[in-house]
Amino acid sequence: MPLSYIERILRARVYDVAIETPLTRATLLSRRIGNQVSLKREDLQPIFSFKLRGAYNKLVQLDADARSRGVIAASAGNHAQGVALGASRLGLSAIIVMPRTTPMIKVQAVRNLGAKAVLHGDSYDEAYGHAQILAAERALTFIHPFDDPDVIAGQGTIGMEILRQHPDPPDAIFVPVGGGGLIAGIAAYVKYVQPSVRVIGVEPTEAPTLERALAAGRPIELAQVGLFADGVAVRRIGDETFRVAQRTVDEVVLVDSDEICAAIKDIFDDTRGIAEPAGALAVAGLKRYAQRHGLRDASLIAIESGANINFDRLRHVAERAELGERREALLAVEIPERPGSFYSFCRTLGRRQITEFNYRYADPRRAQVFVGVELGGGDRERTDLIARLEAKGLSVLDMTDNETAKLHIRYMVGGHAPDLTDERLIRFEFPERPGALLDFLAALGRRWNISLFHYRNHGAAYGRVLMGIQAPPDDWPAIHEQLATCGVSFWDETDNPAYHLFAGAGTGRVAAPR
Repeated sequence: MPLSYIERILRARVYDVAIETPLTRATLLSRRIGNQVSLKREDLQPIFSFKLRGAYNKLVQLDADARSRGVIAASAGNHAQGVALGASRLGLSAIIVMPRTTPMIKVQAVRNLGAKAVLHGDSYDEAYGHAQILAAERALTFIHPFDDPDVIAGQGTIGMEILRQHPDPPDAIFVPVGGGGLIAGIAAYVKYVQPSVRVIGVEPTEAPTLERALAAGRPIELAQVGLFADGVAVRRIGDETFRVAQRTVDEVVLVDSDEICAAIKDIFDDTRGIAEPAGALAVAGLKRYAQRHGLRDASLIAIESGANINFDRLRHVAERAELGERREALLAVEIPERPGSFYSFCRTLGRRQITEFNYRYADPRRAQVFVGVELGGGDRERTDLIARLEAKGLSVLDMTDNETAKLHIRYMVGGHAPDLTDERLIRFEFPERPGALLDFLAALGRRWNISLFHYRNHGAAYGRVLMGIQAPPDDWPAIHEQLATCGVSFWDETDNPAYHLFAGAGTGRVAAPR
């Protein structure tokens, strides 16, 4: 690694605004997974995120002319607050362009720090483009959230602190990855000072920017990224961050949203702090890596990178945490519709904790039960339970990993429509802002009948909707074409077995795939 990055990190000006955060032992998690786990508590920074390190270090390096003209940034959250706080401390004027989907709590936080918040577009990419236009028109200096050497160096001070706080070299450091500024800075320093320490990136399965780039040997742009961990929902890793990461990062671990929710709960159990999804990403990756490699008594560190989570999202996190830890199974079980069969079914479940039970009479011969069961033995116990139910002659569908069942169907049990014809089921995600649903329905048009609709607000930037549309088969090419022009992400769920069991036409038999 070129010495220039080590010099930049050693000289970085971050402590005018940032604090040296503690390295906290995660006692409960350590005991449960059989390793020595520590958390680098960047959630304790003044803006509840590491982002002010890089933002301030960039701002403080600007010359007098650039400072006098002011700065601009594009961000939906943590970088925005970092730039706003740094500009305030240095007496600079600052504009932050934020997507219209940004929760108002984050917009207000930027304004409270003295910056001007401009709302534009529905995504970071649209906000970024508008910020570039304003920067050119007003001769403002653009402060990039990750792809800048001074920003990378500011984030690299975290690596410097870790090696100072942990006298013996740890076995591995797990770092969340979005645009790559954090992992590039940490890896540059750690690999120069302690080359034996493994630096492992962690990404959501829905946004594997670094993993794909490493496989391709160059940055590539993803067609679409998932938005649950919005702090790392980046479609393309930076050129400079990739150049550094390619030389210094050992590997990348991918985790799903349920595993992230479980990690948020792990952090809460150990620290009573509440991480945002991106903030808990490294803990989720640490757990998966330790299990995959059968690690015991290893010294592992995870960067808890931020805690800017909307209170509304905690409901969704709590619902999914047990699934992410494989401590809950979601099952659809068909039982005979006769006296005593329900009691017999409950006896077969045994004295396990029931987390959810949904049932409604729909057929004189058989009944479909949607049940959540708490597990103590993970996937093995789930497999054994299913085998036990099937040995009793019951038909079981495992829905533990069925996203449509987890997001929508579990709240719609009993919604069969026996006389309905030509219905197809579509799952949507669209930008969550006032009027967004109305705009979407207007774009879809009035030609086709909406026969099913389910929506829940998860406090996120994107709304999730399940919709049934009635239309003759010949109309479906036109419908798909119309949906594609609406600017929303969508998935056809018509063949999803959970839909046929609990919400589709007919009486709850799984339909043959189309």
